[in-house]
Parts: sequence; structure tokens; C-alpha cells
Amino acid sequence: MRPPESPVDDWIELSEEVLPTAEAMEWATLASCGGVVCFAGTVRDSSDDRPGVKALTYEAYEEQALVKLAEVAAECRRRWPDVVRLALLHRTGRLELTEASVIVVASTPHRAEAFAAAKYCIDTLKETVPIWKAETWEGGEDWALGEHPIRPVTS
Repeated sequence: MRPPESPVDDWIELSEEVLPTAEAMEWATLASCGGVVCFAGTVRDSSDDRPGVKALTYEAYEEQALVKLAEVAAECRRRWPDVVRLALLHRTGRLELTEASVIVVASTPHRAEAFAAAKYCIDTLKETVPIWKAETWEGGEDWALGEHPIRPVTS
């Protein structure tokens, strides 16, 4: 996983590789940006009524997931035009406890916009991008509980 070569492109990727959190932060940190926010969603050891989660496996409808991630980025930029750099990176495949499954990085001239943009991106990504997770826990393995239908980005 490598950041885009063009300074105006968003960094959007799905990968089975470990997410490059430090590299995404470095890429988004610019002299013009006083606010750089990084959110990392990590695998935890419980989920809903399933204690003892050992791992998660993420699957994506990759072609559509990349389209939806780009739509999330575009809507974020429409709402917060001061966003300078934006990274939306998601893992697929099997992840162990504490591994990052998703990274959102937003940089803006001021912190309030960076926080708002990052929050919007992670919340919207979770509701709109066709990525599903299966949980492995002490009692078995199955798709995650509490999943919801995918909604349009701009609803």
C-alpha cells in the first residue's frame, strides 16, 4: 500500500496487508495543516453478546467498495472543502486481536474540521461500503451480529 503520487488524490485502498498507519499520518501531515486526525478501528476481544472474540475476517465486494469509498471521500470534501488530504484504508481477510481493520486520516488547516471530516468518514464508511465481517470466538464462527443494510452515501 502506497499513498497516491498526485498531491490532490485521496488515498483509498482495500488490502489484505497490514494498514500503514504511520505512513498515512506522515502523508497527511503538511505545513498547511494544523489538524491531522487519525482514526484506527481495531479488532477487540468481544462483540455484542459474543465474549472471547479471537479474530475477524473481512470480505468486500471490492469493485463496489472502492466506488463507495470514493463517494464517501467526495461527500466529505463537499461538506468540508478545507480538507487537504484524506485516507480511507480498509483491511480484508483474517485479522487477529488489536490489528487495525480500518484507518481514516483527515488533514485540514484547523482541528475542528479535521475531527468532523474523520468522524463523518468512519461513520459513513461503516454504513455505506459493502464490507462484511465474520467473527471467530470461543463458541464458534459466524457473521457479525447487528449488521445493517447498506445505505447510499448522500442519504
